[in-house]
Amino acid sequence: MENKNIKELADDVLLRELKNAEVDYNKSIFEHAAQGISNPLTLREMRRDIARYKTEIRSRQVANFTPAQINKRSKIRARRRK
Repeated sequence: MENKNIKELADDVLLRELKNAEVDYNKSIFEHAAQGISNPLTLREMRRDIARYKTEIRSRQVANFTPAQINKRSKIRARRRK
């Protein structure tokens, strides 16, 4: 799914898509290990789709942060940079 389409999804739909993608990915990994799949590059695409979903979910969470949460997050990120 394209990034533009992901941004237009509602939160509950996005979470459902993430769950479905993870289930499909795990099934594909098992199938690939057991008998092999015709195009193993689909695993990479599935992983990337899952990452896109997770990134969008996290960006929505950060957008809803309160100023106190943003300040705390900034302090944590500053500590990690040292």
